[in-house]
Amino acid sequence: MFYRSGRLRGLGRNLDLPLTIATVLAALFGLLMIASAGGTRYVVIQSAAFLVGVGGVVALMILDYQYLSQIALHLYLVAIGLLVLVLIPGLGDVQNGARSWFDLGFFNLQPAELAKIVFIITFSKHLAETEHQLHRFSVVLKLLLHLGSFCVLILLQPDFGTAMVFVAIALVLLFCAGIGWKYILGGLGLGAITFPLAWFFFLQDYQKNRILTLFQPELDPTGAGYHVMQSKIAVGSGRIFGTGLFKGSSQVNNLLPERHTDFIFSAVCEELGMLGGVLVILLLSFLIIRCIYIGINARNRLGTYMCVGVASMFLFQVFENVGMCLGIFPVTGITLPFFSYGGSSMLTSMLAVGLVLNIRWRSRPIHF
Repeated sequence: MFYRSGRLRGLGRNLDLPLTIATVLAALFGLLMIASAGGTRYVVIQSAAFLVGVGGVVALMILDYQYLSQIALHLYLVAIGLLVLVLIPGLGDVQNGARSWFDLGFFNLQPAELAKIVFIITFSKHLAETEHQLHRFSVVLKLLLHLGSFCVLILLQPDFGTAMVFVAIALVLLFCAGIGWKYILGGLGLGAITFPLAWFFFLQDYQKNRILTLFQPELDPTGAGYHVMQSKIAVGSGRIFGTGLFKGSSQVNNLLPERHTDFIFSAVCEELGMLGGVLVILLLSFLIIRCIYIGINARNRLGTYMCVGVASMFLFQVFENVGMCLGIFPVTGITLPFFSYGGSSMLTSMLAVGLVLNIRWRSRPIHF
């Protein structure tokens, strides 16, 4: 009995309470907004995903993150295998024009979401082992191939927005590792060259329309520009204090599609006003900053890269989703962590936090 109570006291002393509390608050706030924007059915599924995520956090706390790096190759092969399987007709389910899901009957699993965690682990290990050789082109090329193996499979679904999350994670980690400016400038130049090629030969018509209507949504107010226009109307109608929970006009009149998923921030601003929107941003910003703080104080570079990878994943998704809802970024379908409805998104966000808590727990002596 005393041994068990000692272990519990040790866990309590080494658990990062600020990050844990911020995560729980964000998840509960998200469930409240999903209830208001979507309904009870979505809350039940999201709550189940949250509870599974709690189990995942506990599992990650048990496993040393350095052990996860030791089995990085196995994790990589599993993630790549799932990304390949989801592309096979009959196995992968098509939703919104992308073959990105496994229909499990009671739950739709998006392997690209879970692959984010695997990529953070495997790329962090790869970078920690080669950070002193980033001046060599062959080393940088292998890192880019590591990134490309994930991105190519995700782009084949096609899911451009999720692929950009992987790119953002890799770029931030490479920058933190001190990659030379010649590679940064070369990457920018390559991007400038490949964008026109992607526009004419890769992007689908609906993806082009999303970009075009970003600047002039009135060009197609009932088609590609509809989401953007209704989102901006919802955000503006909330003003300072909002219309009140469960009283948003876009919900009552069914004006804004996907208001419980992609456009949950618009629903927050409509029902809770500018104050609600600022509260969401502050809460998620604190969570991101805490991940970076834990990374800075990690016991090795591997832990630092993993924490920064998680922070960059959250940061890019928040930046893109909020910008999309405000009409300053194209509609990509990227979820707002902990707030947007989506079991795979919630599970991934919880596992990401679990990985950071793992690193924090082992960044200082554990007393049992």
